[in-house]
Amino acid sequence: MNLPLYIAKRYLLSRKKTNIINIISGISIVGMSVGTMALVVVLSVFNGFDGLIKSLFSSFDPDLKITIAEGKSFQDSTAIFQEIRNLPEVADYAQIIEENALLRYSNQQYIATIMGVSPSFQQMTGIDTMLVDGKFKLEDANNYYAVIGQGVAYYLSVGLNFINPIQVYVPQRGRTMGMGLVGNFNHDIIFPTGIFSIQQEIDSKYVIVPMAFARRLFEMPTGVSAVELKLKKDASVKETQQKIQELVGNRFVVKNRYQQHDYLYKIMKSEKWAVYLILVFILLIASFNIVGSLTMLILDKKEDINILKSMGANHSLIRKIFLFEGWSISIIGAVVGTFLGLVVSWLQQTYGLLKLTGGTSFIIDAYPVKIIPMDVTAIFISVLVIGFFAAWFPVRFISGKYLTNESY
Repeated sequence: MNLPLYIAKRYLLSRKKTNIINIISGISIVGMSVGTMALVVVLSVFNGFDGLIKSLFSSFDPDLKITIAEGKSFQDSTAIFQEIRNLPEVADYAQIIEENALLRYSNQQYIATIMGVSPSFQQMTGIDTMLVDGKFKLEDANNYYAVIGQGVAYYLSVGLNFINPIQVYVPQRGRTMGMGLVGNFNHDIIFPTGIFSIQQEIDSKYVIVPMAFARRLFEMPTGVSAVELKLKKDASVKETQQKIQELVGNRFVVKNRYQQHDYLYKIMKSEKWAVYLILVFILLIASFNIVGSLTMLILDKKEDINILKSMGANHSLIRKIFLFEGWSISIIGAVVGTFLGLVVSWLQQTYGLLKLTGGTSFIIDAYPVKIIPMDVTAIFISVLVIGFFAAWFPVRFISGKYLTNESY
C-alpha cells in the first residue's frame, strides 16, 4: 500500500476540523474543472471555425495555383505547362485571367476583380454549391453571363432580373489616360445569372465571367494571369507542388491552398493560441485555491504531522502526503473538466444547441465544433503541470515551518 497516497486520499475525502478547508478544496476542484472544460470547448469551437473557413475556401481555391513571380500575365502554351497538364497527379487544369474593373449597375458604381475562367473551372471547384441565388451559368450559344460575389451584388444593388446588365469598364492597353470614360476605357456589358457567398473577402471582390469575355474585354488574345490545378484524391499536394516548382523554376510561384491565404490562416492560428494562453492564465489564477487549501490543511494537520514523525515518518513521506493531496485536486479537476468539455463539444457538434445570432444570414446556424485529440492532450497536460506547481509551492515553503529547513 502506498502510505502517502492513502493518507492524502483520506485527507481529501474526510471532514476537517475547520469546515472552510473542505469548502476551499471543493472550490479548487470546481475551478480546475470549469477552467479545463472552458479550454476544451473554446479550442474546439476555434477548430470548428477553422475547419469551416478552410472548407469554404476549398470551394473556391484550387489545390495548387501557379502565378508568375514578376509581372501580371504569362503564356501557358509552352512545353512546360503542357507537361504539367499531363502529370498523372493532375485531375483538372484551368486557365485564369484576373484584372480590376469599374462596374456600373443602374446608378451604383463599384471596383471589383473580373475573373475570366476556362470551362473546366466549374468542375475543379465547388463554387456551384456556394450559390445563394440564381445558378452557375457563364455562357450559352449567344451570350456571356457573370456569377458575382454577394458583396459585389450588395454594393451594386444587383438583382437577377435580366433587365439591367452590369456595365464593365477597364483601361485600354497602351493608351495614355485622359478625362472621362469614352475613348480611354474598354466597355462591355454582361448579365448576372448567380450570386455566390463564400467569405467576405472573396464575396466583395470577384465577378466570375467566361474566358472569352475576359480576353475581349482586357485585349488579351493569349496569356493568362494564373493556372489553377485540381489534384487527384490519392496525390500528395506537397510532393506535387515541389515537382511542379522544379519544372517551372524561379520565374513562377506555386502555392498550395493554405499558402494562397497564408496571412488569414496565420491570424486564425495566432488568435486560437492567444485565447488558449488567456484561459491558461485564468486557470493559473484558479489554481491559487489549491495553494490556499493546502496551506490551511497543513495548519490543520499539525498534530497529525507530529504523530507521524513520532511513529518514524521522515520528512519526505510527510511532504508527499500533502503533494499527493494537491495533485489529486488537479487530477480530478483535469479529468472532470476534460470529460465535461468533450460532452459539451459533442452535444454542440451533434445537436447545434448554441445558435448563431441571426443564423439565417450565415452559411451555418450554430457554432461549429471540431474536437482535435492533440489539443485535448495539450490541455490535459497543461492543467496537470499547473496543478503540480500549485501543490509544490505550499508544501515546499510552508511545511518547512513544521518539518525542517532542509531542501526538498
